[in-house]
Amino acid sequence: MATTTTEDAVKRLQDSKPPATDAATYLTIIEMSLTPELLPTLRDILDDVALTSEIGWDLVEMLIAVPGSEACLERVAHLGNPREVILKVLEVMEKSATEAEAEEEGATEGEQKKSDGGDKVPVTQQFVTLCGMLAVLHSRLKVKGPSRFLHTTLETVYRSYDGGQPEATAAVIALTRSLSGQKRPPLPTRKSSAVLQHLERTSSFQAGDASRSAPDPEGSVGDGDAGEPALVQRLLQVFVTCVLEAFVNANALEWPARLLEYTYPEKIVLGRMTQMQAFKDVDDLQARDSLIGQLVSLAGDVGLSKLSSDTIKEALAASPVCTDPLSGELDSEQPEALGFSTGGLAALVAYRMFATDLFDAQYSIPDLHIFPHHHTLLQNFLGDSPQDQIASNPGSVEALLVMGIWLHTQSRLLAPGAKPDFMAYHHLLTLLGVFHANPRVRQSAITLAGLVLHAAPEEERLSILEDLLENCMFASLQSCAVSWAKDEIIAARKEEASSSKFASAEGLERLQYALFPDLTYLQDEAQDAPALLEFWAQAWPFQLQVANFAVFVFGERYRDMAPAGMAAAVEHRYVEPLLHMAGVLREAGAQDKSLEETAGGQAMGTLDILTDTLGRVALQ
Repeated sequence: MATTTTEDAVKRLQDSKPPATDAATYLTIIEMSLTPELLPTLRDILDDVALTSEIGWDLVEMLIAVPGSEACLERVAHLGNPREVILKVLEVMEKSATEAEAEEEGATEGEQKKSDGGDKVPVTQQFVTLCGMLAVLHSRLKVKGPSRFLHTTLETVYRSYDGGQPEATAAVIALTRSLSGQKRPPLPTRKSSAVLQHLERTSSFQAGDASRSAPDPEGSVGDGDAGEPALVQRLLQVFVTCVLEAFVNANALEWPARLLEYTYPEKIVLGRMTQMQAFKDVDDLQARDSLIGQLVSLAGDVGLSKLSSDTIKEALAASPVCTDPLSGELDSEQPEALGFSTGGLAALVAYRMFATDLFDAQYSIPDLHIFPHHHTLLQNFLGDSPQDQIASNPGSVEALLVMGIWLHTQSRLLAPGAKPDFMAYHHLLTLLGVFHANPRVRQSAITLAGLVLHAAPEEERLSILEDLLENCMFASLQSCAVSWAKDEIIAARKEEASSSKFASAEGLERLQYALFPDLTYLQDEAQDAPALLEFWAQAWPFQLQVANFAVFVFGERYRDMAPAGMAAAVEHRYVEPLLHMAGVLREAGAQDKSLEETAGGQAMGTLDILTDTLGRVALQ
């Protein structure tokens, strides 16, 4: 059988063009012949408006995965029937995203590499091209109710959008600007401008030169619904909040760490690169900052910057939180019934706060306070499954945390007439400090929790510390409570607050049994090394912190605060049992080296630290 050459395929494509064949037959011929080499010929053939209007929508799925097909798809966008092609583009976009997600979740590493190779256009590039087509198609669409088409488009684009791909974000920005009719000046050249230059290239594809486009063959004439403009704007605003939420959840922006570095520079560890410096020097991190800045500018383009303070406060206080607003129904008489993404709106507000400090930006910031606004937002957002919420929305949680840090630094603690619940709010912050995957975010949450604790009335501070020490199931938080208790004592002495319970024996009397519980039962375990090891393996991070606290509080400077008889009681019920335990475990470890290899191996290594620390406690 003779081999078909490119020239043969080109000739067959040209000779078979309708009316030589019917549309269905011609589509079959295109599909059987389609190669990257054939695309220039097909591009010329698609200049036929009547033909492209008839078969354009069928070509979308056929062409999208073929490298170099953008020019052909652009002709389809300019000349195909806009209604039919929009529906096909959305179908292909969603199918492509679903298949990519399935491959990512189910493929083995070898299969994944194989699927990523070959001549297939990457999924992100397909998404970018389809967004470009949508911009052109919607600019051609002439209907009385554009919101119906726009709603479907925005919902599908959002579901298909991968916030972790910079090119996808650039494409979404360009598409939204096109849909909103906004034009912005050229982007400045920056060291991190590679992604933004891509945005400019994408925008040129989306511009939709009317002279190159065929008119909408089914275009409606006459006036549309008077409520359509407001509904279209609301849809774009809601979409931008959804994109913002998706972007921050897919990109670690380190807002809390950077804001704390800026606010408390004296606490920066010398010799270690700060997050502020990293986002200045590392290209990928610069690109993230550039893109979030572009998204915030986009929010302004669609009118989100004009929302009143009360509107933002009302949206952030909504319960339950709004997670998928684009799935809601449209009401032309009440466009505001379509809610904003809670996480996305919080990210927008957080960015404004963050940029006001770090970038000297000028933004209007809503009149928010920690109580009740931030407390309510945090409570509603974490809901009944805080661990799952934090894991699923790491970026939104960062935004919420930045809001809290900024409000604290601006002394926006209490709104007029607010009745604060410091313990409940503090508890929510400590959940962020336990469950967030990023250690810098966890530390930022703990830092804010400590600041909020210090701002609480003294009796509530004692109650919070007592509750953590007695009831908390996380040793890391119990350790924080010990540190916070120490900080409160130091602060009270420094302020010479003689009336403070933390500056006198009263505070220690209240906390001593939570800090130094009765551990005499450890001596009753006699030589039961496994039981003692089980206790120490779970308790050592907290108990070492308490031991250091004992050195602090019974030291020369603060020992006058200890209630009468406390030193002897602590020695009996706390120090001696721990020293006994350490002796038993050390002896057992010497006889059985396997103990070092068990789950208690790390714990065994801390016994010398414990003995040394307790030896420095001045109890006499």
